[in-house]
Amino acid sequence: MSVTNSPSDTPATDDPAFAIASLALVGARGGMGKLIATKSREAGIDVRELDRPLTDEKLAKAIAGADMVLLSVPVYATDEVAQRIAPYMGGTQILADVGSVKTLPIAGMTARYAGPVVGTHPLFGPAPGLSDALRVAVMDGRPGRDAWATDAVSAWCARIGFAPFPSGAEEHDRAAAYVQGLNFVTTLAYLAAQSAGGEVQNYLTPSFTRRLAAAEKLITKDAALFTALFEANPYSHEAVRNFRSFLNLAVGGDVDLLVRRAEAWWTAETAKKDNP
Repeated sequence: MSVTNSPSDTPATDDPAFAIASLALVGARGGMGKLIATKSREAGIDVRELDRPLTDEKLAKAIAGADMVLLSVPVYATDEVAQRIAPYMGGTQILADVGSVKTLPIAGMTARYAGPVVGTHPLFGPAPGLSDALRVAVMDGRPGRDAWATDAVSAWCARIGFAPFPSGAEEHDRAAAYVQGLNFVTTLAYLAAQSAGGEVQNYLTPSFTRRLAAAEKLITKDAALFTALFEANPYSHEAVRNFRSFLNLAVGGDVDLLVRRAEAWWTAETAKKDNP
């Protein structure tokens, strides 16, 4: 893989006070792309929308002079898209992405582009509720370099109404493997363990019915997305193996140990409130 650093328009600087005033948004027709475009424009930011087909003419026009090029594309396409757009970027323009996996997409961006790279992950969907906390993980593409770019992306997030917090690619992906990946595959396994028909229908409890309702969209509409995220996350299988070890405790009769371990989610939160 080659790194591209074309000496075209280079609006960004290494000034720590640099503010993003314009962005070229690749994947602007997607749900998250539409949300970002709307919020950015509401904040007074110039948004140049890009989507397939990414022709030379459209890329050259949208990227020239943009402070940031933001990839809102599937995680498995990040490397390919970064390769496509890199020849049109100046060496100090920021290249960033939004995606639920960070290790491999960041590796693809840094391999294709020698300038500043920043990874982000909005921890919410393209249609967040009014009460949702719009938290965004933000991380250096090359730790120890171009911190000004990461600061600028964090400031942009705050400006458009998001709540950024610092992260790292490995830390993020290990957490996502649990929060998203493991939740997805264990829900699949749990429901696949019992046929949907038959006598079990006569014994559904309210709590089980609530669990079914929570899982319906995940499985019937978003399964392809979460399957791709599971496969792209390098820590997914490790999370499943760890989960399997806890299932083995149940097989061995150590359910009380599992209960105490699970209770930590609430006891730890109580301890935080008692000792702020």
